[in-house]
Amino acid sequence: MQDQADFTLMPFAQLKDRALISVSGPDAEHFLQNILTTDLDALPHGEAKPGALLSPQGKILFDFLISRAGDNAFHLECRADIADDFVRRLMLYRLRAKADIAKQDQALVTIAWGDDSSRSVSDSTALADTRFRDIAISRTYGGETKDGDDPNTWQKIRIGYGIAESGSDYQLGDAFPHDVLLDETGGVGFKKGCYIGQEVVSRMQHRGTARRRVLIASADSPLPAAGAELTVAGRPVGTLGSVDGRTGLAVARIDRVKAAIDAGEAIMAGETPVKLAIPAWAKFAFPQDAASAEEA
Repeated sequence: MQDQADFTLMPFAQLKDRALISVSGPDAEHFLQNILTTDLDALPHGEAKPGALLSPQGKILFDFLISRAGDNAFHLECRADIADDFVRRLMLYRLRAKADIAKQDQALVTIAWGDDSSRSVSDSTALADTRFRDIAISRTYGGETKDGDDPNTWQKIRIGYGIAESGSDYQLGDAFPHDVLLDETGGVGFKKGCYIGQEVVSRMQHRGTARRRVLIASADSPLPAAGAELTVAGRPVGTLGSVDGRTGLAVARIDRVKAAIDAGEAIMAGETPVKLAIPAWAKFAFPQDAASAEEA
């Protein structure tokens, strides 16, 4: 078995702002399948898939990566600052289900990437981060803090691939799964049964009404800080998220962005002109006729 120290042989980052929630017991899978967006029937061992717990109105209350941690056991990796609230919400929904829910202390998350990262994915303790399609990203839980990690490059990778996360790129309670591409990264099971907020999400999927999407922003000069408003002729079209120099993520109205592109109007992030592009792996497209876009 590969030792945790082998991560020093490849690029890696250790995240200290993440937490692990364990859910285990005879009813654990049935319980989670009935409330989360992720289809657990399509979750094999060795993979970490994105997902969300929604409000009845379909907005994301908690986002996470979920993986199997043994028979009738799961890990939900989330932001450390929301973990306690997430545990309380899960317990609220548990009712009589035979499932134990607990936050794990000192759950260090190590991420590895690059040509050698496939070696870590083959390790029984490592998980393939399925949000990334043409680069191998692995995640390992536990172990000790090690020197030589590179969180800045991890940030560059996440931004470059258009992978949004709450806190950095959008606020919980303010986004639908489609807004942050959970429909395209495997975070929503459209063939599974009902879950909280499922009717709203299914309606958006079948009617094709998703207007806000994650886009990659680029500029000829450094972008302003996360949270800067994106505007066209003073009209808001979106918000800037994570930034790495001249590149960043944005959650924006694609109909308004397309209308601006068609009209040759500048898209501004504060005082900085920006270009907005769809992530290369994404299947959605700008609307063909955005000139008649209605006010949200």
